[in-house]
Parts: sequence; C-alpha cells; structure tokens
Amino acid sequence: MSTLLDIRNLSISLKLPDGTLHAVRDVSLSLDRGQSLGIVGESGSGKSLSALALMRLLPRGAECRPTRMAFDGQDLPAMPDAAFAHEIAGPRIGMIFQEPMTSLNPVYTIGRQMTEAAVARGMLSGSQARKKAIDLLDRVGIPDPAGRMSQYPHQMSGGQRQRVMIAMTLMLDPDLLIADEPTTALDVTVQAQILDLLDGLRRERQMGMILISHDLAVVAERTDHVAVMYAGEVIEQGAAAAVLRAPAHPYTQSLLQAIPTMGADPARLGAIPGTVPSLMHPPTGCIFAPRCGYRRPDCTSARPPVQQAGAVHDYRCVLSDPPTARPPAQPLAGHGVAGGEPVIAASHVTQLFQSRKGLFGPKREIRALDDVSLALRRGETLALIGESGSGKSTLARIMLGLALPTSGEVTMLGRPVAELTGTERASFVQPVFQDPYSSLNPRRRLAEIIARPLVLRGEGDSVSRARSVEQAMDLVRLPKRLLHTYPSQLSGGQRQRVAIARALVTRPEALVCDEPTSALDVSVQAQILNLLDELRAEMGLTCLFITHDMAVVHQIADRVAVMYQGRIVEEGNARDVLSRPANDYTQRLLAAAPRFDAMPEMEAAR
Repeated sequence: MSTLLDIRNLSISLKLPDGTLHAVRDVSLSLDRGQSLGIVGESGSGKSLSALALMRLLPRGAECRPTRMAFDGQDLPAMPDAAFAHEIAGPRIGMIFQEPMTSLNPVYTIGRQMTEAAVARGMLSGSQARKKAIDLLDRVGIPDPAGRMSQYPHQMSGGQRQRVMIAMTLMLDPDLLIADEPTTALDVTVQAQILDLLDGLRRERQMGMILISHDLAVVAERTDHVAVMYAGEVIEQGAAAAVLRAPAHPYTQSLLQAIPTMGADPARLGAIPGTVPSLMHPPTGCIFAPRCGYRRPDCTSARPPVQQAGAVHDYRCVLSDPPTARPPAQPLAGHGVAGGEPVIAASHVTQLFQSRKGLFGPKREIRALDDVSLALRRGETLALIGESGSGKSTLARIMLGLALPTSGEVTMLGRPVAELTGTERASFVQPVFQDPYSSLNPRRRLAEIIARPLVLRGEGDSVSRARSVEQAMDLVRLPKRLLHTYPSQLSGGQRQRVAIARALVTRPEALVCDEPTSALDVSVQAQILNLLDELRAEMGLTCLFITHDMAVVHQIADRVAVMYQGRIVEEGNARDVLSRPANDYTQRLLAAAPRFDAMPEMEAAR
C-alpha cells in the first residue's frame, strides 16, 4: 500500500497570557491508503489539536512545527493557503468535527449546508448535489431525508445533527477522513450503521481514515493501527490488536482497566489518579510519571526511550518488561440497592409537537411521547436507553418540570411537578444536559458557572461558595488552574465535567443525567461512575441515567427502561434486561453494542 499521510515530529505551541502552552510535542504518525488509524487518550492530550493542525484550523497565534507533513506525496506546509483551501480541505481531506451544533450554521437549512460546497466548487450541479445529499442522509439513518433538507439544525436531536455532519463531510468524497468523536452522540444501532458505512467507503474507495475516539471498544473493532496520546505525546502505537490486547505502557494499561465491561459482575473501575498535567512547563522526564504506579527515580531524570514491544508495536517507557497484572477491583458500594418509594413519576404522559415543512409549509403533528408511564424510585439508578429521537430527552425534561406534557401527569415527591416552584425542584433534583457547550454560559468563567446554582439559591457567602466550587471540581477531577477559564478554552470532555460539577455543587438528592459520560474519555468516565456509586452509598443519591452505552448501563443501573418511538417497550431489572431481553428492539440494541475483550491477564485481574 502507498503512504497517504506522513507526519514527523509535529509540535504545536499556543501563546497564552501566562506563557507558552506546549500542547503537542514530537508527534509522528503515518497512514497508508485504505487503512484506518485510531487515536486515543484522555481529554486534553492533543488528539483534536493534531487533527486541526493537519486541516490548518489551529487558533490564531498557534505555532505548528513539523519536520515533515506530507499528504499523498504533497508537502502541505509549503502549499499557499488559497491552494490548500481549494485543493485539499474538503475534496481531499474531510473532517467530522466533535460538536455538530457549533459546526452547523443555525440560520441555514440542512439542505443548503449539505450541497453548498459541492455546487460552489463545480463538482456537482444543484440537482445532483440534492440527490446525493438525500441519499447520504438516508445512508446515515436520518428518517425522512428529503423532508429534513428543509429543516434547521435546532429542529434535530444531538444524534441527528451528528449524522448530518458525517453526511456533509462525505459529500465531497475525500481521500482522507478525519473523524473526531464521530459517534459520541449516537445510539449503538446508528453507531454501528455509521461505522459500517465508513468502513465500506474506506474499502471501496481506498480512503484513509483517522478515528479520534475515547471509545476503545469502537477503536479495537474498527481500526488497523492505534496511537495512544498523553499530555501532547504519543506514548504507545502499533497494530490495534497488539496495543489494545497486550499494552506495554502503564498508561495504556490503566486506560483499559477503566473500561466497564458486560462480561463480569460490576465492580469499581480502575480510575487513573490525578489529572493530565499542565503543559506550560513540560517536565524533562516521563510526562506520565506523576500518575504512574511503577515510577522509578530514572523516570524523572530524562525522557524515556522508545522501546519495541513487537514488530509493529513500540512504546516510550523505561520499563523493558512492563507488568500486566492489576490488584483485584473493589466491589461497588452503592450498586444493587433496592429502590424505595417513587420520587419522580410520570403517568400516561403524551407529548405532541407541531412541525412544518419550510417556513410556510403545512403543519404536521409529531408524537414524541405516547402514553408513557415511568417511576424513578428513591436510591436507585434507572437507565433509560433507546435510539436517538425515541423521546428520552423529552421525557427527562418533562420529569424535571422544564416542559409540560400535552396530556398526563408528572409528580415529584408526591406533588404535581407543575405546582412546585423552580427553587423547590432544584433543591431536590439537578440536570446534566447532553450538550455541555450549549448549556454553559460562554461569557462566564468556570468558577461563576459552577457557583451559579448556589447564588440562585442564596446559599453561603463568597468564601463558602468558592470552597464548594473547588470541592465540586475535585469530585470531577478538574484542576484548579481552570477556575478562571471560559468554556471555549476547554476540551469537550472538560466541558462535560464542568456541567457535572455544576449539578453536584448543591449536593442534590437526585440527578437526571442525559448522556453525562458520552463526551468523556474512559479514565474520566470511570471517575464519574465511581463518584456516582460513592454518592449513592453516602447520601442515597437517586439517578435517572440516559445513555447509549450498554457497558455503562451494566456498570451503574439497577433498572432499565427501553424506549422506542415514544413508548416504553421493555422495563425491568438491569441484569435481566441485559442478559435476557424479551423485546426484539432491545435484542437489536444489545447486538449492535461494541464490546471490548481485554487481554486475558487484565480481565483476570478484575
């Protein structure tokens, strides 16, 4: 196979008011035509920034210094910006961005955004572009694709917007596709459909693909090679089977220990202690040393050498024979607690929405919820699963009292939720929304955002509120240095942690979490899931947990409710539903879920 992409010694630095941030250091990656490369690592490790450098989308003032950056034999840094924008960005290299709501233009229809680039470049006529756009929307699982062409991004769910972004990128048939968390907001059936589509296009067109993801199960199933990044460095890379089945670097081993699996009884996950260090002043030694359980004196004196763990497997570490065994995981403290009386209950709830085709088209009725009854019991974790658009988020908003149903009733603590004031509801239950970027005020710093619920409730003075904010940040493993930053300065995973910290700062009795871990890497996800278990044990926390991740459901849920087209089609004990699903739809969801089989030594250590 011919080499499609060759990056050597890429370093990226950002000029900040406090100094220079050395975000990426000496990263070397290569990709052959028709192959796929997975890039994994914790949030803030430089994965997305490396991809943005390839697309010339780095922030203003960033300095990009590769020894070599060649695409299909062309020297990319030597190309003028105009030539790069016309010849490379889009037609040759396409990128699926992590947050579709911020990447789609809110005032343009889906159809215009889908067809604009192809028509403007003269690649397709207007009618040809429209036909191709409808076909791609259909292939990525958008219902009524022709009708969706006249809709706007805000009229779609998060998962549907992500699918539109994927279809839009494929409109120009790129030779290299960079997919930055392309399946974060997607349910397992659509995720499998999208990945099958990308795999098919890759083989059919010999397209190269870079998959940036925190989902190690997806990376293990769908990539040929894997690069593990930590704090701006590639610390291990090689064939996917070698790296993910027999990891050599302690960091990669720790990541794999943090993955919840469905093959064993739920146990406390192996979260990595500490956080990714600041890159303002990178250490002279191993960047992972402060968090490594195998740290030796020589780890901090000089940068570790690159060692070979196999023919196509190398890692940067002083350990020539890294251990693979881990101490047995501790049992969960709060899992399996029997639920008490219902604290939030929906009874025969129906929700109708009115929609129209275009601005002046005829109205049509959409039944988002159809006679739904569901009760959340005190002290339990109830997982709500189902495909995007099945009504999960709509039901959650109604149960929170943030929307009124067309018919039916919702009670909270035995009282109709419509009779409760906002303060009364907020003192009992707090939400964690699916899209942290749109739910965080972009004009406020983190300290203000997290403290806002305390201010609204009039709790404490400025000193006590600041202390509560720091405690909440500790709970979700956010470093104190981020207190005075804005949401736009954070990675997607860090913003999700801010949203969770804001919900926990008042120590509520209940949480309604809409995909709270979908944007988190596995190590932070493990910390959050362990934290929720601790809060259940300490304060009897009640939780409604909306998720697409079946392994997370197995890890945290006591009961499961499955939604399909606005109805509850199956409900029961989590172990029973996941192991012996009675409904055909539930069986399809479980069959489509990616599974990760750890190396035998690591699985035995669980």
